[in-house]
Amino acid sequence: MKNNFLNIPITNIYSKPCLKSEVTSQILYGEKFKVLSKKRNWVKIKTSFDNYKGFIKKDKFYKNFKPSFKIYKLKSKIFKKKKNNFIPINKFLFFGTGIVALSKGKNYIEYKKNMWIKKKDLKKINHVEKKFIKVLKLFLGCKYMWGGKTSNGIDCSALIQIYFYYNRIFFPRDTKDQIQFCKKKINKKINKGDIIFWKGHVGMCINQSKFIHAYGPKKKVLIMPTYYTINLISKTANLKVKKITNIKNY
Repeated sequence: MKNNFLNIPITNIYSKPCLKSEVTSQILYGEKFKVLSKKRNWVKIKTSFDNYKGFIKKDKFYKNFKPSFKIYKLKSKIFKKKKNNFIPINKFLFFGTGIVALSKGKNYIEYKKNMWIKKKDLKKINHVEKKFIKVLKLFLGCKYMWGGKTSNGIDCSALIQIYFYYNRIFFPRDTKDQIQFCKKKINKKINKGDIIFWKGHVGMCINQSKFIHAYGPKKKVLIMPTYYTINLISKTANLKVKKITNIKNY
């Protein structure tokens, strides 16, 4: 099982080798994975960052990839160079995506043959963003999408995971696995950075009274009052809080 790296901006991970099956997650450009098996035009993969398994469409993936920069913007427009002009195309790289710098211009970096990203959209690959609330707030107003992990659509567990992914710190993908991975907070008082879990849902307290989450019923990432949210989920979904932890523990 040799390492492979995705060679397109993003692709869906499916539960089965079929486009009609459930999209369970996504994988971003340059993300490392191993191929577990092959079936016609599909490969079953295991991602290296979070050990996530599923099916993606078969392609000629990169075999070697050592990024030196990563995207520090919700999505960064891709440009093509024609003569001395940089022409935008209708494609993007997304927050946290790592890239290799093939060549550098004054304001752009070439990451793939004649595909360029603005320098101002990038940080060095070893950059650490400690302001977790800043990262989550980038996604305010973004569409809720089951299995999504970008500004084009994101689900509740991916919103929490994206902070860790940017910093290249392991954190599970799905809520059920995040609950098992995280240690229960002993102090019952709600504080900044507290991650609150329900069965199938998760979000984070940005302070003692406000809570940010990708909320399916509202179809977007938004901030709501913390205790109002707890009561609303109890009333509408009949779900009680399963665990509270704090993001600073990881």
